[in-house]
Amino acid sequence: MITRKKTKQVFVGDVPIGGGAPVVIQSMTNTLTTDVKGTVRQIRELEEEGCDVVRVAVPDADSVKALPGIIKKIGIPLIADIHFDAKLAIASIEQGAAKIRINPGNMKKSELTELAKIARRRKVPIRIGVNSGSLEKHILKKYGNPTAEALTESAVEMTAVFEDVGFTDMVISVKSEDVLTTIEAYRLLSRQVRYPLHIGVTEAGTLLRGSVASSAACGILLSEGIGDTIRISLTDHPRFEVRTARFLLESLKLRRPGARVFSCPTCARTEIDIIKLANAVETLTAGIDRDITIAVMGCLVNGPGEMRGADFGICGLKGKAALYKAGRFVRNVSPKEAARELLREIRSGV
Repeated sequence: MITRKKTKQVFVGDVPIGGGAPVVIQSMTNTLTTDVKGTVRQIRELEEEGCDVVRVAVPDADSVKALPGIIKKIGIPLIADIHFDAKLAIASIEQGAAKIRINPGNMKKSELTELAKIARRRKVPIRIGVNSGSLEKHILKKYGNPTAEALTESAVEMTAVFEDVGFTDMVISVKSEDVLTTIEAYRLLSRQVRYPLHIGVTEAGTLLRGSVASSAACGILLSEGIGDTIRISLTDHPRFEVRTARFLLESLKLRRPGARVFSCPTCARTEIDIIKLANAVETLTAGIDRDITIAVMGCLVNGPGEMRGADFGICGLKGKAALYKAGRFVRNVSPKEAARELLREIRSGV
């Protein structure tokens, strides 16, 4: 059982972050924010995957203008991601953004002070998002490289700037592309502040490499009780960010499990295309909000035995697939229809 570190609680819309609330999953759209229709469509996909809050890039005034049209058509709070121009952050608050993300390394502190005053008045939280690629010049000069100590010092300095004007609804992140630097930075930060922490590895990489790197860093931090919200940054469709985060949290028992699919590794004994089938089952059951286990097995060696411990399952046989429910055989189906037939059985049990 993981004991999470106590942090202040802030609200992003109606979603609590920190203070013992469940770890919040977030992702970021890769559509143009000015493409309202496309952005809304992608956010709805992320909602179906289990995303709790979503971030959109706001690089210009046209993107700010698009925010209300997006916000009114989605079901989760929207975060405006701002770089360089604090005026865009203020405008985003006025247009209904539930939270602002800024990077202290590319904004003037005088502008951030004004932003903090307005955010305090409007009760909109701000994430101080420190990244290794955009540290302040004086901190880089002091440390020479974006070390864990450098990242932490940048974050702590900025919290002091906001606290000086009475703003405390902060979430903080200290991300590096290096897994070990990321882990150490968050360990240092968690000892110095009690604000909720957003964890992740920045620029983690493509689907496989990025998922492994992010899971390594975030898994260690979460197991130590560090982390109130998470993003798995991937060079891929953001649905995989949400799915990976959900699987990680479920595996650590930090999130109520939904449909958990376990499947056998392939070998020469498999009678059907187990790789294709397991992926199809995982995709079709991703949105199921029920605590169920699903077994996808490729042959008779362990298949029937594994079915005894699963709520639902498929066992590959020669030219067919056997469906199981509550450990008992139901019927044989075509391998091509196995995933959809399994989904039908699951839905019939609702």
